[in-house]
Amino acid sequence: GSGNGMSGTMRELQNSHFIQFTRPGNHTSSSYYQLPSRTITIDYETAKKELAQKLEEAVSSRLIADVPLGSFLSGGLDSSIITALASRHKKDLETFSIGFADEPFFDETEYAKLVSKHLGTQHHVFSLTNNDLLESLHEFLENCDEPFADSSALALNVLARETRKHVTVALSGDGADELFAGYNKHEAELRIRMKSGLTRIAKHGSFLWDILPASRNSSLGNRMRQLRKFAEGIKMTAAERYWRWAGFTKEGDLGKLIQNPQITSSIPKRFCRDDISARIHDDGDFNEILREDFKMVLEGDMLVKVDRMSMLHGLEVRPPFLDHEVVDFVMQLPAEYKIQPGNRKRILRDAFAGLLPKEIYTRKKQGFEVPLLKWFRNELSGMIEELLNEKFLEEQNIFNAEEVTRIRKQLHSNNPGDSAARTWGLIVFQKWWLNYFG
Repeated sequence: GSGNGMSGTMRELQNSHFIQFTRPGNHTSSSYYQLPSRTITIDYETAKKELAQKLEEAVSSRLIADVPLGSFLSGGLDSSIITALASRHKKDLETFSIGFADEPFFDETEYAKLVSKHLGTQHHVFSLTNNDLLESLHEFLENCDEPFADSSALALNVLARETRKHVTVALSGDGADELFAGYNKHEAELRIRMKSGLTRIAKHGSFLWDILPASRNSSLGNRMRQLRKFAEGIKMTAAERYWRWAGFTKEGDLGKLIQNPQITSSIPKRFCRDDISARIHDDGDFNEILREDFKMVLEGDMLVKVDRMSMLHGLEVRPPFLDHEVVDFVMQLPAEYKIQPGNRKRILRDAFAGLLPKEIYTRKKQGFEVPLLKWFRNELSGMIEELLNEKFLEEQNIFNAEEVTRIRKQLHSNNPGDSAARTWGLIVFQKWWLNYFG
């Protein structure tokens, strides 16, 4: 809401809340749903059967539509399971994925085609060049009504636009990583808690990870980046690790970057590390991490990205994994049912074993990264100069120009680290600021 009754400010209604107006100027906000925090006693085989039944019901109920309906199919485990369940109830299901013609390291289309052939769906592949993504970048920046710095939104923007040419509703696999512990950070946290051999190697080799080139744009560079973060995390509390691994910026570096104290004081409490410390404990249950992902990752990133990019093109996206019956059940399962060393999403894989080609179960998780570093060194260098030059930064009085210059220099070094992601965040903010306040 905004304006009357809200002191002239814009406020966002938190997830699982409703707002009630009693008269102009008076309102109350209340929560109607909370994630369960207890753990139930249930044997693994029974849990598998219940999960399979609840997820199939969640999918079938979301197939009810009086408009054309299809399914996103990236070739990963999550969207493949959703598509497989949907294809049981809907013949000639249409499926959609995007490929990256210029970035084979990030391309998953062969896996998507494999699943589509196995299930007999009508599959559509949209093969994007870097120029396509650059065009999406400008569309994205012009349609941001608040800063949002997940660069994978550029690809999702194109996927939604092209999918909408065929269907009006699309099922997605969103929410499974947060429910079943599917991220790299989940396995890293588990290994630290179990004091695995990798923990000792990373700790003693930390000096090496600091000097080896690290970036997101190659397999080796990405591995060095991950080892560096892992080595940092060993020395932290569980809450500090979660905060560090949820973003690109160290807390001290963030303090150097923001010059105006009014900015830091306006960050919502639920996104502050002190608040996270009250919910994640060193000796706590691993499910604490997954509950925090719902508050931080889903609410702040993944669902925002899907909702904004799909609604930009009039496409409705339905995520069966986030059916409240599924969420309530999975959140109460023992953490070891979801993750063990080298076995993320354990119960999800086991509950639907044999449903998909074996390659889908054994492949490593493949995230998508837009080639930001390449762009910032070439095609977008002019945009960086326009939005991040010292004169403009000093007049704006939000960011420390000296720190921004340091990040810009790191972009062109042999060890760029996360400087491209940090620069992208700055570019998104600056463009938004100019659109609304400049």
